[in-house]
Amino acid sequence: MSLIFALLNITSINKIKNNMLKTGAKAPKFSVKNQAGETVTQEVFVGKKTVLYFYPADNTPTCTVEACNLTDNYKLLQKNGYTVFGVSPDSEKKHINFIKKYALPFDLLCDTELQMAKAFKVWGEKQLFGKKYDGILRTTFIIDENGKIERVITDVKSKEHAKQILEK
Repeated sequence: MSLIFALLNITSINKIKNNMLKTGAKAPKFSVKNQAGETVTQEVFVGKKTVLYFYPADNTPTCTVEACNLTDNYKLLQKNGYTVFGVSPDSEKKHINFIKKYALPFDLLCDTELQMAKAFKVWGEKQLFGKKYDGILRTTFIIDENGKIERVITDVKSKEHAKQILEK
């Protein structure tokens, strides 16, 4: 099934890649809530290597596989100095349920107004089974200790995502 999604989204992803934030760019400013209702801003990146992964929705098959892969490899990611944040348009309540259901050890950010998705340029046209719609393009940003984008992963492999992050 994920191969079908990948093939159908190639055109949309290529369009977005051309506009997406690039390596070396400063991470955009934002202010959103996490699952606990606490405000999180771009200041969270300062002094830490950060994995900021954007995904479409909690409790969907591919998003769950991705979150579980990061959970299974969380200690290794931490050992390599990374702080992890997931970002989707879901509410605090949905995030809390997703975290509890899969014992996720990292915060999920509530981008209900699409502030972050638009600032990071991962909101755009997608296509599934011939139907076009706007949504989150699954993308991960590796951000350095100074708040600059070190790497962008657009071809996220949900089952191997931690491995992709750790590749240099």
